[in-house]
Amino acid sequence: MATPARMPRLRAWLLEGLTDRRHKQQQHPGTAHEGRPWYRVMCLTGLDYFSTLGYQPGIAALAAGLLSPVATIVLVLLTLFGALPVYRRVAQESPHGEGSIAMLERLLSFWKGKLFVLTLLGFAATDFLITITLSAADATAHMVENPHLTGTLQGHEVLITLILIALLGAVFLKGFSEAIGLAVALVVSYLLLNAVVVAVGLWQVATEPHVVTDWTSALTTEHGNPFMMIAIALVVFPKLALGLSGFETGVAVMPHVQGEPGDGPQEPAGRIKGTKKLLTTAAVIMSVFLICSSFITTLLIPADEFKPGGEANGRALAYLAHEHLGSAFGTVYDISTILILWFAGSSAMAGLLNLMPRYLPRYGMAPHWARALRPMVIVFTLVAFLVTWIFDADVDAQGGAYATGVLVLITSAAVAVTIAAKRAGERGWTIGFGVISAVFIYTTAVNVVERPDGVKIGACFIAGIMALSLLSRLARVFELRVTDVELDDMAERFIRDTATRTIRFIANEPDQRDQAEYREKIDQIRADNDVPAGDDFLFVEVTVLDPSEFEAGVTVRGEVMHDRHRVLTLESSSVPNALAALLLHVRDETGQRPHIYFEWTEGNPLANFLRFFLFGQGEVAPVTREVIREAEPDRARRPHVHAG
Repeated sequence: MATPARMPRLRAWLLEGLTDRRHKQQQHPGTAHEGRPWYRVMCLTGLDYFSTLGYQPGIAALAAGLLSPVATIVLVLLTLFGALPVYRRVAQESPHGEGSIAMLERLLSFWKGKLFVLTLLGFAATDFLITITLSAADATAHMVENPHLTGTLQGHEVLITLILIALLGAVFLKGFSEAIGLAVALVVSYLLLNAVVVAVGLWQVATEPHVVTDWTSALTTEHGNPFMMIAIALVVFPKLALGLSGFETGVAVMPHVQGEPGDGPQEPAGRIKGTKKLLTTAAVIMSVFLICSSFITTLLIPADEFKPGGEANGRALAYLAHEHLGSAFGTVYDISTILILWFAGSSAMAGLLNLMPRYLPRYGMAPHWARALRPMVIVFTLVAFLVTWIFDADVDAQGGAYATGVLVLITSAAVAVTIAAKRAGERGWTIGFGVISAVFIYTTAVNVVERPDGVKIGACFIAGIMALSLLSRLARVFELRVTDVELDDMAERFIRDTATRTIRFIANEPDQRDQAEYREKIDQIRADNDVPAGDDFLFVEVTVLDPSEFEAGVTVRGEVMHDRHRVLTLESSSVPNALAALLLHVRDETGQRPHIYFEWTEGNPLANFLRFFLFGQGEVAPVTREVIREAEPDRARRPHVHAG
């Protein structure tokens, strides 16, 4: 057990960088041309994208059977003419790595926007976490099936997968630096080894033409004419959707892409251009490998070997490496595959750490420590442990959940760029992106129907995020969440003039804003609170903009109404929070404890609290006092709150 003296040091280590992350969250890089060349950053994306070659051919053969090459061609066409144009547009619309979720967030406001983003975050969590667990499970499969280790590690797949995930978490706890350099080495070596396996496989097919004849004969016998084959391929290709993973990560790593010296922080044209090259090059390389690998694995590997328990299950290219290039080369290939699959989880972990703290704390739907890296690494690692245990480290069992997460994110991106193109008045692109959106909606729907476990897992993540988010927001409901208070010249003059005597505010809900409203309010406050006749008042009026927002600054503007009544107007997501922030700011600036006067709100207290929680209004007086109490522990320094 940790001693009390060690606890503060442990807490400081866990929360290191918390303040910096909070302030940097809303900032964009100041120098857009800093970063790495796009082709090196592509390797960081490739950890996720290219590593799917470790299991994609086997999953494709298991899902589509003899039609795997045909279905893969359909998938490649969708990659090059669907996902690629969509994400090139996403890169243009969100050049700081915010991705399609941020694009859609800008289209919706209030609670419907927040709930929609939370839903997408649930699917993003599904995508990234299953990337970690599935990649680690497939790395384990390559270890267990290696001829030198067969029999030694079998039966311990779950334990080995958990160890690999724990090691990945340890890397992030230590500090994830120089990842791009390591990614380049892993990706280049892995692609070269795959190129050798594919080349040998194609040579094998060329020198043994009977395998092609056998395949085409079996296709004709099983599926009839070519038109029927294409029709069936169009139906089954959604099962191969794992081959589309990596595009969202490609946008997420945009801040690492080197731009040009003339790039501005808001519109880094050089970085956008580099990212488009990254996405295009990665998609072309992957498309070539997908077609070639599906062709040779389908023709050269017996169908039974793809099934659970078969030697090619989850490791089709590794099977060919051992079969046709010998045990030594096969072992080298296994080591390379194990390393890239294990490290592929790093791009997914980085995506989670970039995505979740960007939204949840800002929505008030996560505690402050969620902005710190290390606590989130621990949380995600533990969730990955749970997912591995639930799926028993089975690659095939996790494929549906992974594909669902990937497809939902790509579909949301397609819809986002369609709306963006329509708003920009680009009729041709709007139609094109609309067609792509329809295709991805179909693909997602088919995948959900065929493999409902994916949407079930996604629903579990969504429900978990929703529940924890709402509980966190409830726990932080009385937290002072105004980040800063700014007064315009007129408001500062009002405060400065009033500070020569007792500062008194009247909280007023703006209705007619006529002279009678202000006069009646003053007379009532004087009568209810026995305020001396010589003391003056400042009215404070708060307009609620988006009550679903949690943190924001407020600007206070002063105006004179009807030539005599001085009014401070604020815009905020919450009336009590804005008033509490103003009172504390005035106290700090003047050295006085200001007074504020309220009328009690009529109605059921619970209903008023719900109005405050959902719409930023309701039982204003007691909530304002509670926010002040939590923000200022010293009772002698708190502003005075009066209600009558």
